[in-house]
Amino acid sequence: MKKRPQESKQRKKKKKVSIDQGLQLVNPNAAGIDLGAKEHWVAVGADRAAEPVRRFGTFTDDLEALARWLKECRVTRVAMEATGVYWVPVFQVLERHGFEVLLVNARQIKNVSGRKSDVADCQWIQRLHSYGLLGGSFRPADAYCVARSYLRYRDELVAARSTQTQHMQKALLQMNLQLKQVLSDTSGLSGLAIIEAIVKGERDPAKLAGLAHRRVQSSQSQIMKALAGDYRAEHLFVLQSALELYQTYDAKITRCDEQLARQLEALPDRVDSQAKPLPPKAANKKIDEELRSGLYRKFGVDLTAVEGIGPQVALTVLTEVGPDLSRFKTEKHFTSWLGLCPDNRISGGKVLSCRTRRVVNRLSDVLRLAATALAFSESALGAFHRRMKAKLGAAEGVTATAHKLARLIYRLVKHGEAYVKQGMDEYEKKYRERRIKYLKKIAAANGFQLVRMQALPTVVS
Repeated sequence: MKKRPQESKQRKKKKKVSIDQGLQLVNPNAAGIDLGAKEHWVAVGADRAAEPVRRFGTFTDDLEALARWLKECRVTRVAMEATGVYWVPVFQVLERHGFEVLLVNARQIKNVSGRKSDVADCQWIQRLHSYGLLGGSFRPADAYCVARSYLRYRDELVAARSTQTQHMQKALLQMNLQLKQVLSDTSGLSGLAIIEAIVKGERDPAKLAGLAHRRVQSSQSQIMKALAGDYRAEHLFVLQSALELYQTYDAKITRCDEQLARQLEALPDRVDSQAKPLPPKAANKKIDEELRSGLYRKFGVDLTAVEGIGPQVALTVLTEVGPDLSRFKTEKHFTSWLGLCPDNRISGGKVLSCRTRRVVNRLSDVLRLAATALAFSESALGAFHRRMKAKLGAAEGVTATAHKLARLIYRLVKHGEAYVKQGMDEYEKKYRERRIKYLKKIAAANGFQLVRMQALPTVVS
């Protein structure tokens, strides 16, 4: 059967389109490292060394040898997985040798094809990094990382000291010393003085009650009645051990505070407090003025002016991200990194989930605590928190308020803007205007007109 002339002519006109299925090589000078507790496997390009995959130990000399070998292979960029704390010494050594180190989240590189091994993992990391398919985790400048280490360790010391406070309270209750009922804080000035006297052997309730501070609201007779208990040897031993550990942790916290203050003082200032003085603090806020002034010099703005944000929250912001937020293009990128925005999962045009991502981020936890403190605030942020809590629920309302605080922090720090306070009445007024505008729009779309209802006359009987 012969082909028609017209059909043959049309087939000749068709051109074969070639589609390049390959990926473009973005980072030819890339290497990948699979980290371990006792050994590290490193892979470079096949054209960079006769043996493109090598094993190195974890000692400092081995890490220095690793850096020298990468320089011999003309490598400039290195990617590694964030595995525990094994990456910290490798990251610091390579960064000190001038390499551009990329710390990658394990989610991005876990889907290695074939049998899993250390050799395959490092080659897979190197290949992904060569094609530019990896995104690095955020890490602030080294000076802020030092301050961050001090602050994180301080939080661990505070948590350990709190554990010893619980041990002391338990031992007191087992001896039926109801000190908790007459003192608001058993680890305060009066409580520690009484516990120290008990450990030293004092048993007279009158003498123990006399150690309480004059500002304690409970009367001497009430304190004496609470301190008449059953002093047993095993519980006294627990009380003494817990008190000694409490005092040890308290001394370590003081030393850590000194180191942290010294490191914070060495950080560069972004504003001269003489040329641009610090605005006065709010009348209803109790803030350490020295710490507030120091944070103002480091940030260039007063973050403590925002309702719910105190010096500890601002200090966490400084140590966790620093004053330079240029790594985050917009506030949306910043809140996404914090895990405070919805993570929409869509498949087949259907929203499967819109819950926030599960992230381990100290700053997001601190912002949630700051949002909780706005529950009774007579401010615009307080009104927003209560509205979100009523609309979404308790947990979601806290997350929404923390998201708003994160956006405020991003704008203040990145653009150097001063915070403008907004009252609760003004916020409610603007919210009501937005609602009326929305209702008018809905009515107009359905062919109706929204008319304000006149006030009914008052009928006097």
